[in-house]
Amino acid sequence: MKSANSLMSGLGTTVFEVMSALAREHQSVNLGQGFPDDRGPQEVRAAAADYLLNGHNQYPPMMGIPELRQAVADHARRFQGLAVDWQTEVLITSGATEALGDCLFGLIEPGDEVVLIEPLYDSYLPIVRRAGGIPKLVRLEPPTWRLPREELASAFSDRTKLILFNTPMNPCSKVFDTEELDFIASLCLEHDAYAVCDEVYEHIVFDQHRHVSIMTLPGMRERSVRIGSAGKSFSLTGWKVGYVTAAPELMKPIAKTHQFMTFTTPPNLQWGVATGLRLADDYFVALAADMEGKRDRLANALAEIGFAVLPAHGTYFVTTDFRPLRFNGTDEDFCRYLTVEAGVTAVPVSAFYADASFAPRHFARFCFCKEEATLDRAVERLRSHFGR
Repeated sequence: MKSANSLMSGLGTTVFEVMSALAREHQSVNLGQGFPDDRGPQEVRAAAADYLLNGHNQYPPMMGIPELRQAVADHARRFQGLAVDWQTEVLITSGATEALGDCLFGLIEPGDEVVLIEPLYDSYLPIVRRAGGIPKLVRLEPPTWRLPREELASAFSDRTKLILFNTPMNPCSKVFDTEELDFIASLCLEHDAYAVCDEVYEHIVFDQHRHVSIMTLPGMRERSVRIGSAGKSFSLTGWKVGYVTAAPELMKPIAKTHQFMTFTTPPNLQWGVATGLRLADDYFVALAADMEGKRDRLANALAEIGFAVLPAHGTYFVTTDFRPLRFNGTDEDFCRYLTVEAGVTAVPVSAFYADASFAPRHFARFCFCKEEATLDRAVERLRSHFGR
């Protein structure tokens, strides 16, 4: 038989699924995969349930129901000061991963160069490569994860179509500051490149840091794409509702890709998300405060046990250096060992690099977006295992 696509056939199973399967097998406390274990806001779920029972459950408009697209535009104005035309600049997708696919397939021509920042979310590289893009990788180094300006500038050229980056950043929990965003914007302007910004953790930012969208910077309104996620903002990751904001000329190819990718997204979930985006500011403040408290609860305990804990300024995750525990092996070895022997699951950070053999091999990422009882159970097992 003829072979299937070589790129997709050659990909392994995502590290999240591998570690989650191992956690299920060993009845481990799973702090690897990034999903909360609460139910999400009651009013958001109630709105979706009511619409499911009483609303219109046939195909909604391809771009998304008007109520949600309007809510996305209003949300961008409220939190980023952006004036967005909901009719020409907002698209609803079946999750932020679909949004990424729509943007990359819609904007990249085969042979275009795409700048990516490591460590990076694991779906970026396969989509870029399948779209025909040529990755140009720039690496952030722990523990500060500062942007290496000289290396980033060298990655840009006249062949650069776009830069794809994530802020707040999974897995290293970095929030890009305004100076760093200004520098990225200057390179986009110099090389006539786009910026596709994955902003799914926009409301999960800590320690007086502030999320700034690169779309708000001078010269970037017409060349930026902004991706958001209801799953992260409302702790409803299973709903898979994402949203894209872009200027009309950028939106056209992105929307056409969406048209032939999934076409649309369940209308009751869209209705629920519209309700969520219109929640009062208090909800979003409380979300960040709650996650910050959980971060501190887990990070402080891990430090007491003996891990070296790196700063985490946003997202669901805290990165740890396990070398002080004198484990002799790679990060993948450590995470498997931790799951099987201690009953707690983390994710090896080398999985977020293009080539794990050249990545740091002594970091493990823990997820803290769990109930306090879940975090405490994990900490109790780790303390018992490591004897501290």
